[in-house]
Amino acid sequence: MSRRVVRQSKFRHVFGQAAKADQSYEDIRVSKVTWDSSFCAVNPKFLAIIVEAGGGGAFIVLPLAKTGRVDKNYPLVTGHTAPVLDIDWCPHNDNVIASASDDTTVMVWQIPDYTPMRNITEPIITLEGHSKRVGILCWHPTARNVLLSAGGDNVIIIWNVGTGEVLLSLDDMHPDVIHSVCWNSNGSLLATTCKDKTLRIIDPRKGQVVAERFAAHEGMRPMRAVFTRQGHIFTTGFTRMSQRELGLWDPNNFEEPVALQEMDTSNGVLLPFYDPDSSIVYLCGKGDSSIRYFEITDEPPFVHYLNTFSSKEPQRGMGFMPKRGLEVNKCEIARFYKLHERKCEPIIMTVPRKSDLFQDDLYPDTPGPEPALEADEWLSGQDAEPVLISLRDGYIPPKHRELRVTKRNILDVRPPSGPRRSQSASDAPLSQQHTLETLLEEIKALREQVQAQEQRITALENMLCELVDGTD
Repeated sequence: MSRRVVRQSKFRHVFGQAAKADQSYEDIRVSKVTWDSSFCAVNPKFLAIIVEAGGGGAFIVLPLAKTGRVDKNYPLVTGHTAPVLDIDWCPHNDNVIASASDDTTVMVWQIPDYTPMRNITEPIITLEGHSKRVGILCWHPTARNVLLSAGGDNVIIIWNVGTGEVLLSLDDMHPDVIHSVCWNSNGSLLATTCKDKTLRIIDPRKGQVVAERFAAHEGMRPMRAVFTRQGHIFTTGFTRMSQRELGLWDPNNFEEPVALQEMDTSNGVLLPFYDPDSSIVYLCGKGDSSIRYFEITDEPPFVHYLNTFSSKEPQRGMGFMPKRGLEVNKCEIARFYKLHERKCEPIIMTVPRKSDLFQDDLYPDTPGPEPALEADEWLSGQDAEPVLISLRDGYIPPKHRELRVTKRNILDVRPPSGPRRSQSASDAPLSQQHTLETLLEEIKALREQVQAQEQRITALENMLCELVDGTD
């Protein structure tokens, strides 16, 4: 008599639970734009949701603690002249968010820690380079201020947000609309899916396709792809008969899938949210009322079904909290922010444990808010793994850090035109025109001016906080 052996896994009993009614965010007019993005982005400080807005595109940013009914006059982030299609928080600064729009622009915003009195209308910087709508945004996981955008012009642009410059432009790699883009863990490669049904692995700095697979899923509906911890590619798509399907692929051998599973028949695109610390992938379909989750391992069948969280209401979008924003004392391993038509509801995924002590096996060191590289270092060819932090004592978000944008003057790098003239005394280098004492005095005076301005800004911010506290 054979006896079935149950697979050992600490995540076999993960269960999902919706937060109580008073922990939801009510009366939010979630966007009705027909676009397959998540419409929601969250970090340990803020929740951002794309909303309906007249006369252009907008999204709302709420502090995580501001649950309950949201005032209809609550300030929005407005500035786009057409609907916002995607938003993404910077992984290295919890106060910085990027937005992409149908108006062909990408805008980067600084969100204050206090509640603003009126709409935020001025971005830190506007990035203009696409000729059609911009529908995909993705920050680099390890390099400071590096942002990727993909548009309806089938072009991927990688920006240095700190200077507003285009670092790289990948023009000729996709013959049709790009459906998804994902960095690997150290930001050296991209995985992209396209309407031409091809899954591509791209080295952006070399500007070449490293590997590609045609018809990873044979259906015509959009496909999604994410890198796993092991370097594999996890994909979701559709069969020829419009059944939803998931796949696991080895980029070194794209001929045969590592795993391929049919799921169900539905029109909703499955959005994969992957947690590299636990190697669990959560699948959320737009229009579905459930979240399915699977564990990816090195043992056959490689993609192991764990469970399904089901609810009554269909989801319009979904936000996924980074690991550093979870409550470790409650054994919380994931938290979603489910968008309904008029509200946002947190859904908490928990591993049941009897002990209240810190669970080392559930919480390995996880990527923190510090970048491992500068933009120029990454562009020159350097790679680095994310800077990890421990969650043993919980995570406290750092204080407000301002993103400074320094636009370079194009005239400084443009070669001189016309014949070169001989150098006169007035053309001599700065070091020869000024004595050392003069330079030191100028530097000291400038520093004093900057210091005075910073003190003035701090005083104004304190006054504003006092006014806000008084009105509350």
